[in-house]
Amino acid sequence: MWFLYNLGILLGQFMVFILAPFNTRVKQWKRGREGLLDRIASTVDSSELHTWFHFASLGEFEQGRSVLEAYRENFPKKKIVITFFSPSGYEVRANYEKADYVFYLPADTIKNARQFVNLIHPEEVFVIKYEFWHNYFKELHQRQIPLYLVSAIFRKNQLYFKWYGKPFRSTLRYVSHYFTQNQESIQLLQYIGLNNASLTGDTRFDRVAHLPLQKKEIPAITPFVQQHPVLVAGSTWLPDEERIAELLQNYPDWKLIMAPHIINEDHLQALDAKFTNSVRFSQLDIARYPDQLIHQVLIIDNIGMLSYLYGYADIAYIGGGFGTGIHNTLEAATYGVPVIFGPKYDKFQEAKDLITIGAAFSIQQQQDLIKVFEKLQVPEFRKEAGNQAYQYVQQQAGATGRIMDYLRYKAISNRQ
Repeated sequence: MWFLYNLGILLGQFMVFILAPFNTRVKQWKRGREGLLDRIASTVDSSELHTWFHFASLGEFEQGRSVLEAYRENFPKKKIVITFFSPSGYEVRANYEKADYVFYLPADTIKNARQFVNLIHPEEVFVIKYEFWHNYFKELHQRQIPLYLVSAIFRKNQLYFKWYGKPFRSTLRYVSHYFTQNQESIQLLQYIGLNNASLTGDTRFDRVAHLPLQKKEIPAITPFVQQHPVLVAGSTWLPDEERIAELLQNYPDWKLIMAPHIINEDHLQALDAKFTNSVRFSQLDIARYPDQLIHQVLIIDNIGMLSYLYGYADIAYIGGGFGTGIHNTLEAATYGVPVIFGPKYDKFQEAKDLITIGAAFSIQQQQDLIKVFEKLQVPEFRKEAGNQAYQYVQQQAGATGRIMDYLRYKAISNRQ
């Protein structure tokens, strides 16, 4: 079975080679791994111990960032290595100041796993949410290097909990401890004989809980929105954008700030055409061009601003719900604004919770969006939904502190 897994990894690398000339992200993935192990060997002092944090992409980085930063604060003398699987993480955080080294993760082959672990010499490893790389996990286990899964979450329909998934459970057994988001995950792990888990919660709440206190004004945007009500649409895809464009026709007094998930010129030009009364953020300069105030739509053509943009929102729309799944709802909810998203949210407990308490609304058809937006025009209704969103985030915070308590206790025990 693991022969087929390793064969699949090799076939995946071959497909990257084939697709790279035709896809920007695949090209970045391939380019970032060319000569990677040699670069690591020439950069990292393998005679020193390191703490290794791995993130699949930018989303997982933001999810685990509070743990990384708390770890740095509690253990300032330890050197930290960060790896990313996806270009969406590496290309944005390659120069992250609180890590000593940032790399792409070499492909999960037996040879790469052995060589990479030799090079960075980790004393403990943190993987965020659910990245399960069998060869890396096995290599760490064989060397008795502690491996922690942070903000772990499992569902009963996953392969590991099916009768035919028993062979794959060996990967899970290589994890030293699971810090889980919910009790259900602990019960599922116990079902397959794993008792090395504790309920700590989702670290994303810690990352976003303090954002309102650090509310950042963006000088170019403040005069653009003026006193208008604002809809902030974050991480949108084409199906989201089509629905929002139709909705906006009925609300000329609302301003829209749209931060699409894909930032490339082709997509930006498509948005320019779809939202004709729009201006791009990179071109926004109201002091020099006051006529830009007549535009209803501001298109964000860069990455990294979204968590601050929600501070301008009266209502937030989260993209991805008509594709593989919604993006981060908590960055909006923490500012105390109601949240709207598409139907694909079943894998996100926080989205279910927000709907239950009346802080979020899921839509399927255009008419659903129109009805929800119309209801949210009532100030009292909108305010109550926003208050529920804010209180939910504040009540769920604290996972990072619980994880650090565990690690500090373990560090003290090891010294005794």
